[in-house]
Amino acid sequence: MKVAIVGVTGYSGLELVRLLAQHSQVQVASIHATKEIGQKLSDLYPHLKGICDLEIEEFQALNIIQNTDLVFFATPSGVAKEASEVFVQHDFPLIDLSGDHRLSASSYEKWYGKEAASPAILNKFSYSLAEFAEGPIGKFISNPGCYATATELSLIPLMNWDKVDLDSIIVDAKSGLTGAGKKLAESSHFVNVHDNYMTYKVNQHQHIPEIVQELKKFNPDFQHLQFSTSLLPINRGIMATAYIRLTKDASWEEIRQVYQKFYADKPFVRLQAGLPNLHDVLGSNYTDIGFAYNPTTKVLTVVSVIDNLVKGAAGQAIQNMNLAFGFDQEDGLLSGPSYL
Repeated sequence: MKVAIVGVTGYSGLELVRLLAQHSQVQVASIHATKEIGQKLSDLYPHLKGICDLEIEEFQALNIIQNTDLVFFATPSGVAKEASEVFVQHDFPLIDLSGDHRLSASSYEKWYGKEAASPAILNKFSYSLAEFAEGPIGKFISNPGCYATATELSLIPLMNWDKVDLDSIIVDAKSGLTGAGKKLAESSHFVNVHDNYMTYKVNQHQHIPEIVQELKKFNPDFQHLQFSTSLLPINRGIMATAYIRLTKDASWEEIRQVYQKFYADKPFVRLQAGLPNLHDVLGSNYTDIGFAYNPTTKVLTVVSVIDNLVKGAAGQAIQNMNLAFGFDQEDGLLSGPSYL
């Protein structure tokens, strides 16, 4: 199968190239960006020499439709929503890694501050957290956000557990700098990030409505959570730490069984005996989850870690492609964590 990547020079686009080079059924046939048109990707990024020596092309939707079988949009928010209509009109498969097709029009405009795609287009897209994709997921896939992926996977097993106080959930999530994308900003300047730790977008992060939207599918009684995000002085990785008050005491084994029920057959979710750390998952498509319970306060602490560029973006997009096209779910994604 031939695929195109739009936004190939962004962090997620480059990860798509790296991971798809290992896929047994897929060939990257064209790559697209707004800059460096006509230059070889491997000249710009020598680490890809021999892996992807294609020239960057100007984006032309009809050329992609005529010459490939699927397009990935690894672009900043606001780009895919402008381009998706022509692909929908031609019934051409599209996987959007941005937030443009994750929310309702009104919610998108509130949280992203931009005009949304039309409801007719949004209704064509399926939000696909890969571990919980049910049945045919369709030709138009909205890939979850990075914070949302880590948070949803850590909390979904608890949504219908009768020992959870649904109104008590607090999530403190932390990300490496690549989560902010390549666009330069004062907050991502080296002198501001190095040897520093910053909390940002408290109660305002655009992944909040996405998380609430998805958790409500598992329990309509769930209404809200307290969610904060912080920037770590590292390149990549997300750690989401959730604090949940229980209404009754629970043993470690009982909690493990709650999670085991959901993830026993999910190859990319690993339950750890202790609390996981970022080195356990970096460079891989794994989500590692661990927990601890304090019987004095009745607070359950759940820690989930992912690589924001893999499971939080490109890796999950490939996992969704595999599910949509009937490939082995693990194809192209079996690289182990780099650890160091």
